[in-house]
Amino acid sequence: MSKTQLDTILQMAAEAPPPIPATPDDLRAWFEMINAQTPQAPGVEFDALSQGQWQGEWVRPPQSGGQGLIIYFHGGGFVFGSPRSHRTVTGHLALFAERPVLSIDYRLAPEHPAPAAHDDCFDAYCWALEQGYNSSSIALVGDSAGGNLALATALRARDQGLAMPGCVVILSAALDLAGEGDSHSSLQHAPLLTKELVDLFTQAYVGEGDLRSSLVTPFYSNLSGLPPVLVHVGSNEMLVDDSVTVAKRIEQAGGSVKLKVWQDMVHCWQLYGPMLEESMQSMEEIAHFILARTG
Repeated sequence: MSKTQLDTILQMAAEAPPPIPATPDDLRAWFEMINAQTPQAPGVEFDALSQGQWQGEWVRPPQSGGQGLIIYFHGGGFVFGSPRSHRTVTGHLALFAERPVLSIDYRLAPEHPAPAAHDDCFDAYCWALEQGYNSSSIALVGDSAGGNLALATALRARDQGLAMPGCVVILSAALDLAGEGDSHSSLQHAPLLTKELVDLFTQAYVGEGDLRSSLVTPFYSNLSGLPPVLVHVGSNEMLVDDSVTVAKRIEQAGGSVKLKVWQDMVHCWQLYGPMLEESMQSMEEIAHFILARTG
């Protein structure tokens, strides 16, 4: 493990904590600021896309092979985050997989509570199908809240009889919104994502709604019929049990799932890109998984 790199990153994070209490705009500005410092993938181009209620960003690598597409759903607790904040992830995925990424800028809470984000992400998948992309060549990928959205989008496509994507990848996924997993207690003070932040996100997006509803999380849904799923999560993050539990449930439902718990890694460590060796290793493994399952 690159302990020195990780220690440096965590020290930087400690010196620029999220502004709590804060308005949603304060949190969004903070998140964009801290992620703007991460190096981006070389030679990758970013172009805006506007589609009704949701916006997006095309992430195009300098070389692209085949007709595949990665649809990326960013994290941020349904409250902040954007295609711009996640460019180091989407850019490197595009570079390693040699295919374009469509990074979705879905509507955010609390201005747009549940199920706005879920609706936008499903609409984005439908739009990609309408553009002629073969479903089997599409990978749905997301981190944190975006991991929730990626898995939920695949299940909604199944339930509505649509062609399924070739695979799903979820990173540090926020699935257990009711906080029932042991790690929600034992690791609530882990770096970067704390119980205070999780409670803020849940209240903003779900409010007084049902934390177990399929409208806000796929965690309690019927998980049969999914395409192959890759799950990456850090051992030192509050949401580790979300990933471990959902992987078990997918397997019990007869699905193909590959779970990797990265020792000592923290929430969404992929966001640190070239600053952290394990970040690049994770993104390379994701790209290989996608290529093996989408052609």
